[in-house]
Amino acid sequence: MTKQNNIPDDLDAEEQFILTQFEADQTTRSDNAAQLMKTHAGYAANTLRKDARINIRLSTKDLKGIQSLAVAEGIPYQTLAASVLHKFVEGRLVVAGAR
Repeated sequence: MTKQNNIPDDLDAEEQFILTQFEADQTTRSDNAAQLMKTHAGYAANTLRKDARINIRLSTKDLKGIQSLAVAEGIPYQTLAASVLHKFVEGRLVVAGAR
């Protein structure tokens, strides 16, 4: 973060403008804020819904590694494993050497 204004250095110009306006209490709700919140709550619920179960076999070493990473992140190891799989499916996690 920059020391002068507490704005993170990795924000683009639009994000910096929005944050500055928000911190100065110069923002207003959009006319359809309630509908947008309802729509996005639905998106979140559908994204986070866990409606299928799988069983996989892992090496003890891999399971211990996942569990250690989960402890470091402060989340259950099954949640971490599901997150990694989700990110991979969504294309937000790329495996090195994959074609």
